[in-house]
Amino acid sequence: MKNRIKEFRAIHDTTQEELAKQLQVSRQTILAIEKDKYDPSLKLAFKIAKFFKVSVEELFIDK
Repeated sequence: MKNRIKEFRAIHDTTQEELAKQLQVSRQTILAIEKDKYDPSLKLAFKIAKFFKVSVEELFIDK
């Protein structure tokens, strides 16, 4: 599943570390999601979308 997390992090001037801390996951988890190595759980996907104040559909693109 493609995602736009890196793009939204840049818009919000947020590092992987800061995002990970807010979501209570590791920086490596954020990195893996950004690189399409790991698909987040539905719960985590909603937490990420809520953090950036966007919908899950805006954040994730089905390949």
